Amino acid sequence: MTPPETAPAPAGRRDRTHFLYLAVIVAVIAGAVFGLLAPKAALEAKPLGTGFVNLIKMMISPIIFCTIVLGIGSVRKVARVGRVGGLALGYFLVMSTVALAVGLVVGNILQPGSNLHLTAAAKAAAEKQAASGSGSTTDFLLDIIPTSFFSALTAGKVLQTLLIALLVGFALHAIGESGQKVLAGVGHLQKLVFRILAMIMWLAPIGAFGAIAAVVGAGGWSAIESLLQIMAGFYLTCAIFVFLVLGVLLRTVAGINILLLLRYLAREFLLILGTSSSESALPRLIAKMEHAGVSRTVVGLTVPTGYSFNLDGTAIYLTMASLFIADALGRPLSIGQQISLLAFMIIASKGAAGVTGAGLSTLAGGLQAHRPELVDGVGLIVGIDRFMSEARALTNFAGNAVATILVGKWTGEFDRERCDEVLAGRAPFDEHTMLDEHTARDEPAPAADSPAVAPAPREPSEAS
Repeated sequence: MTPPETAPAPAGRRDRTHFLYLAVIVAVIAGAVFGLLAPKAALEAKPLGTGFVNLIKMMISPIIFCTIVLGIGSVRKVARVGRVGGLALGYFLVMSTVALAVGLVVGNILQPGSNLHLTAAAKAAAEKQAASGSGSTTDFLLDIIPTSFFSALTAGKVLQTLLIALLVGFALHAIGESGQKVLAGVGHLQKLVFRILAMIMWLAPIGAFGAIAAVVGAGGWSAIESLLQIMAGFYLTCAIFVFLVLGVLLRTVAGINILLLLRYLAREFLLILGTSSSESALPRLIAKMEHAGVSRTVVGLTVPTGYSFNLDGTAIYLTMASLFIADALGRPLSIGQQISLLAFMIIASKGAAGVTGAGLSTLAGGLQAHRPELVDGVGLIVGIDRFMSEARALTNFAGNAVATILVGKWTGEFDRERCDEVLAGRAPFDEHTMLDEHTARDEPAPAADSPAVAPAPREPSEAS
């Protein structure tokens, strides 16, 4: 009998979802045109984009909580969780170092900061960003601990939610059979939050229009004309990293063509492009990675953790922006200074992923703490940071998608045959539930007394 997920969704419903993302494309183009033709009016559309991103962020904590609790609570050996988490963190550290190296090489070749001059307005903008820069590593670590058990689910901080979900998952695993009723309740809650997310996604065209119109209206093309070189160099570097570094790694380890993976995640990339935040696509990445054959435990641990620790795009940005500023101010960095400064900033950048504009504040804060004489130069890129934020978010997202598959492969919790079916389009993703309710990918044969991970019957309304 053909599993439910391999049967194509009803044509009418699938077509409506298809038109939704066509509408997003139209909205992005319309927003850019509106911003150029009526810049003052376009600035008033900014709340549309902000509101949509806030709606998505509203759903992130409950989705992460449900995914991790179900993933940990359903495993039979707790040691698996530690193995997955340790491997993921080790991979994130290595890839951040590789991203820094790629940025250093390209930045030193292009030297994009030559022949630019710092104006008084740019200096003022830099001082503002430095004031909002990131805190110390100690502050970051202490901030992982929420003020209360439930505040982690309301504060909107990914790592706080991750901590509470881990504690709950381990606790439910420890109390045994009596915890299965709680797991069943969490499973039903997961269905609810994904259904709400599916409803919110219909506002994506409005959000994309408002976000793009506001940024184009604020800067226009004149804001980026003199800085096209750094933008082009940054986008080129991100492309090199995604296709050559991540692509080769994905092909070598998992035997998967990265172009197929990027095509599978095309709608998420479009959403990120419209909102300039990879966080807006985090819930869908969790659902799609599990659908593609990665176990629930690996997805639940790797994706949320990667959003704070696997900052490939941000690492490249910090590298190139630092070199750009140093050259523009006539204070070029030696190789030793480059490595020292960027090692400092990659630590300070943890927790900045997914927040629109956070890369600029991280850059300013890092320079203020390590090379304060370079802080004024941050004002040179304030005008184009929003455009560079697009590439940062897209690269961070691609890096986390690849990381999830690789960690699943290394831990033996990746179904390659299932992934091939999904990437070939023979097992389409259910855009309406965003869940594979027919199976749990953590155990090959779930126990009968584990209702939280047992197959849930598909409601008639979802199949009609």
